[in-house]
Amino acid sequence: MLDQLLQSELAAGEQLRPARLLDAMRYASLGGGKRLRPFLVVETANLFGVPRHQALMVAAALECVHCYSLVHDDLPAMDDDALRRGRPTVHKAFDEATAILAGDSLLTLAFDILSRPETHPDAAIRVELISALAKAAGVGGMAGGQILDLAAEGRFANGQQSPLTVEDIKALQAMKTGALLVFACLSGGILGQAQSNARPALARYGSAIGEAFQIADDLLDVDGDAATVGKATGKDAAANKATFVSLLGVEGARERLQALVQEAESAISSLGDDSGVLKTAAHFIANRRN
Repeated sequence: MLDQLLQSELAAGEQLRPARLLDAMRYASLGGGKRLRPFLVVETANLFGVPRHQALMVAAALECVHCYSLVHDDLPAMDDDALRRGRPTVHKAFDEATAILAGDSLLTLAFDILSRPETHPDAAIRVELISALAKAAGVGGMAGGQILDLAAEGRFANGQQSPLTVEDIKALQAMKTGALLVFACLSGGILGQAQSNARPALARYGSAIGEAFQIADDLLDVDGDAATVGKATGKDAAANKATFVSLLGVEGARERLQALVQEAESAISSLGDDSGVLKTAAHFIANRRN
């Protein structure tokens, strides 16, 4: 359903829609992936009886933002990756200029989708969704976290790496990785006009799985293989990058991961018996192999 919606959004045929740009956008967004963020939107929306087509519209918008971020993160000026989801990154398959514009176009498409009445008939709800996603993706969220990560790697000024504590990494990753996952969870409550006491539980759940996702990613960089993970591994150690694993050790990171799963389960349990799928999702995130 989600891929059909994205395919429809990226269909050729309209005037002034350059084919090469659409091809790159399709390559970036329809090339597989876990679809974790859309899943979280749909499942949290289910808790509040939101019509599925509304949840899918928000899910598609969020996936556009996520895919844009991957396209830009892979660029030589950022993480400089040649492999994503088991195939060449967008700038390798096309070129850097096309990759930049494909990312820009996916980002702006997200807000186009959220602004439509099909997403929700109430304009106030649509504005709240737009505001929340903009904050999660911007300077106080994903983009801000990315520049903090680059700074910690010594990519600016004198080129020296800045030592990070575990608390520093938690704050950085809460922005870079966690903000969009928290939005994914909160958006279901926004769509469903959930009671105000439900939103903190959704945010706690999103925050816990956001940190868990990053720790699992750090562990995969240590003991995963590129064929299974779908991207290069061992890059963090090679760059002497501070991660949850480098500071906590492999066993310490795994212990923290299990604590976060319990935290996520506790947070979502407060929303009733229909939260079983979201509890399972927390375990999937912690135990993923790609």
